[in-house]
Amino acid sequence: MSDVVQPTAAEVRAAADALKEAIDRHLAAIERRAATPGAGPEADAAVFAAFNEMAAAGEAYDELLYDAYDEVTPFEVPETDGGAVYAGPEEPEALSVFIRRDYTLVEPRRLIAQARRVADLDPEASEVGEPDRDEAAGRAVQNALGVLFGEYDPDEIATRHKEFGLEEGDATLWVTVADEPAEPGEWLSAPFDAVDPERVICRLDISEAFEEDDLDGADELDGIG
Repeated sequence: MSDVVQPTAAEVRAAADALKEAIDRHLAAIERRAATPGAGPEADAAVFAAFNEMAAAGEAYDELLYDAYDEVTPFEVPETDGGAVYAGPEEPEALSVFIRRDYTLVEPRRLIAQARRVADLDPEASEVGEPDRDEAAGRAVQNALGVLFGEYDPDEIATRHKEFGLEEGDATLWVTVADEPAEPGEWLSAPFDAVDPERVICRLDISEAFEEDDLDGADELDGIG
């Protein structure tokens, strides 16, 4: 017989309650970020911290559940693949969030119309010319993009991209750690040159290519038999 002390039912229940509370904190952090227009890196960091707490609580509950009842949960927190082995500090104090989102401009007139509405409300916004009167339609599009991305934060653009005549492409978010906070203006001239693959602690990719891979796999499975 094993000498390992089995967890009690009360300990398993306490771990389950801790997981529920961690889930609530994670959702609350997401809701706070969503309810705050222009929420910056601090809001992203709060969501990330709540995510880690929830993952740790889930792992603790899963282990106790298995030890006490030989059962497991259906949840698994996937390991993130940043393309390199993380070699940064165990307890980071400073973070940088690198985000890239690609779009295709599918409805230039819609884009320009939305920008014109903003310009009408804000006299200081850049001028947006009529698309059929401008000698250079490309210049009108450039002005419109400047107005919209100057008025709305990137998250709102992503949420409302169809309203602006845009179609989503691939997107990626990298969370990297730094030894100390950067000095004001230190990296503004080249904001994306400082990514060290060994300091990427979390990476989230969105691409239709993943969905296509899943469909290809499903087709292969359908052909078996």
